[in-house]
Amino acid sequence: MDPTVDPRAGAFVARQPILDAAGQVFGYELLYRAAADHTACHDSGDCVAARVLNDAVLTLGLDLLTGGRRAFINLTRHLLLSDVATLLPAAGVVIELLEDIAIDAEIIRTCRKLRDDGYWLALDDFTFDTGAKALLPFVRFVKVDVLTTSGADCRAIQEAMPRGVRLIAEKVETAQMFAAARTAGCTLFQGYYFCRPATLAMEPLPMQRLAYARLLAEVNGPHVSLHQLEDLIKHDASLSVRVLRCVQSAALGLRCEVQSIRQALVILGVDQVRKWASVWALAGLSGGGPELVTTGILRARCCELVASRLMPREEASEYFLLGLCSLLDVMLGQPMPAALGDLPLGPHVRRALLGERNRARAVLDTVIAYAQGAWDEAAQGAQALGVKTETLRTAYTDALRWARVLA
Repeated sequence: MDPTVDPRAGAFVARQPILDAAGQVFGYELLYRAAADHTACHDSGDCVAARVLNDAVLTLGLDLLTGGRRAFINLTRHLLLSDVATLLPAAGVVIELLEDIAIDAEIIRTCRKLRDDGYWLALDDFTFDTGAKALLPFVRFVKVDVLTTSGADCRAIQEAMPRGVRLIAEKVETAQMFAAARTAGCTLFQGYYFCRPATLAMEPLPMQRLAYARLLAEVNGPHVSLHQLEDLIKHDASLSVRVLRCVQSAALGLRCEVQSIRQALVILGVDQVRKWASVWALAGLSGGGPELVTTGILRARCCELVASRLMPREEASEYFLLGLCSLLDVMLGQPMPAALGDLPLGPHVRRALLGERNRARAVLDTVIAYAQGAWDEAAQGAQALGVKTETLRTAYTDALRWARVLA
């Protein structure tokens, strides 16, 4: 590792979800960057893995990063043989063995011991051409790169798996690839397929989802008053409960008794409630599963925080909707112009969501790159915007906390 990098100075960790066939999150693979000013990862594999452990466990905390789900963490041969894995909680992680690890008696012995101690193991980029087959008795998961593995080969791998071993299709880029991997026997999936629908329908929304679409538009009206916001929330029982819970949330440090929705709105502030109501309306609107909503929340908060470094707070608040609506086309299964409909978005935000290259789009693309672990692209985007990469890190961490509170 670069000796000038202080391991306590920052925690540059992002995550990529691993989903089941129903689109529910099973776990997250943790992704790594060495430091704020690094645009590429030049560290050895040992240092990369060690830094993920330090950042995830000591700095950010696994629970914040994964929401209580499994964390998939890559370990190198050296760290595996050094018993570094035992620093992690067996109940919270999956130790992922990279495909370039040489399989010998030492590795087999170590994997057997980890399995016996209650740790779950995964093999990355599995093929029959390596010695990794010797580790199959000790693993719970096998990852297959579906970009380079045919459907027939994937099926052959699935049929060769011992009982209880689950196949994870990684680099699933489209809904078609997802369907093919599922047919081949994969039960878990990693990639961006859930953000890229195969077709975009123009069917009318069911009445319940249409009501949420209207609510999203109404709470973001340019002149919505406290009285109007109160009326909107009181007519939705689930929104009312969520607002009251937020006031009493220990995570927000409020913990006070309230007698009415109006009192809650006064305590929280119209701007905060408007944002949260937008998130909850989007959750009701979404037909793509909870991870889409979580992704929207992360993008919304990150975009707002990054924008706050570039413009006055009033203008930056618009960028919350920029991130929140960036997956609206996927959620509704409609082209973005139709999905945006009559939402009261600023012209620059609307144009950015429609693909125009402007500052709002640059902020959104930079935030997406960081969240996906595309570090080079994120660093270049931050530089072009005139913000530090450290800003992205702190925004992402703050957004993770937001997602936990709003869930």
